[in-house]
Amino acid sequence: MITYIIRRCLIAIPMLLAMSVIAFTLIQLPPGDYLDRKIQNLKKQYGSAAHIPEIEQLRVRYGLDKPVYMRYFKWVGGCLHGDFGESFDYNREVNELIWDRVALTVFISICSMIMVYSIAIPLGIYSATHQYKWQDNSLTFIAFMGMSLPGFLLALALMVFFFHIFQVPLYGLNSLRFQDAPWNWDRIVDFLKHLVIPVTVVAINGTAGLMRVMRGNLLDVLGQPFVQTARAKGLKERVVIYKHAVRIAINPLVSSLGMALPGILAGDAIISIILGLPTMGPLLLNALLLEDIYLGGTLMMMYAVLLIIGNLLADIALAWVDPRIRYE
Repeated sequence: MITYIIRRCLIAIPMLLAMSVIAFTLIQLPPGDYLDRKIQNLKKQYGSAAHIPEIEQLRVRYGLDKPVYMRYFKWVGGCLHGDFGESFDYNREVNELIWDRVALTVFISICSMIMVYSIAIPLGIYSATHQYKWQDNSLTFIAFMGMSLPGFLLALALMVFFFHIFQVPLYGLNSLRFQDAPWNWDRIVDFLKHLVIPVTVVAINGTAGLMRVMRGNLLDVLGQPFVQTARAKGLKERVVIYKHAVRIAINPLVSSLGMALPGILAGDAIISIILGLPTMGPLLLNALLLEDIYLGGTLMMMYAVLLIIGNLLADIALAWVDPRIRYE
């Protein structure tokens, strides 16, 4: 098992380097840079950029006068020391912008992920063990409805519903009177109220898909010869299903956890914009639109790191759940 983990960690290092190059290259693809956009805005404001001496100073300050490869090495070197550069648009250090949003995004998304897996797996097992009965048909219909509902439309509908029923405008993560207030019991209760909609929206879409995956996998496993052999030996049906079949059928869902970590950080950008959530998705979208290269590159790199870590944890979990994998 230790050899398996070490091998996976060594594979992750070159992947991380390659992703850093890809992330920085993607940020550099649009023509021009941030200062070109700023010059255009200043031209509209003052009529000409000839009388703006700070433009060249800003270009030198942000390193935009250097070749691309030098900017890449400067950025990577800074990342290794915890210095992610400065955001052009916000005129603040990237570190100051991202960590509060990271904490909120991770908390919201982990709550959603726990809710998704705790509901999807039992419902998938129940649906598979009642194949073609009315319970299975009802759950299948609900799952297809959940998969087909757009998240942003569901978010808007829930906002209107809660406002009309409870007279509470659930926009953002806190009410206006708690925006700058210290954390106390009243603010925590208000925060949990605002947390209902984003967690519910993400959970509905995610639960529907994972439930169908769990149902299909378990049905395939229940038709395998080793399950028929376990039944022929007189084992109880509950033991056959939960100890033998589910342990194999759950492998693809464990693998999907590797993709869940970057999703935790990104969140659903459209839902976050509609609900006014201070998560990472809207921040990345704004950075890409404004060509804020250090902020955008840092966020993309964080997604890449989480993707690699997620895949590594998923591989370890798979090896723990299914011993056959660690011996391959």
